[in-house]
Amino acid sequence: MNIDKAVLAFAGSVVLSGLALGWLFNPYWFLLTAFAGLNMIQASITGFCPVALVFKKLGMRSGCAFS
Repeated sequence: MNIDKAVLAFAGSVVLSGLALGWLFNPYWFLLTAFAGLNMIQASITGFCPVALVFKKLGMRSGCAFS
């Protein structure tokens, strides 16, 4: 798995987790989903993604988007 696919999988996991936690426990968890969405928009504009840096330090190979 390269960094691009790992970032997409991580973002999807955060979104689904935020939705589940907001539905099951407290609506404030929906803010996690909003944060993930804003971070994805920011990353698409600037090309900077903090999670991509973490995955790179963990030794994952680069993809097209986050090299």
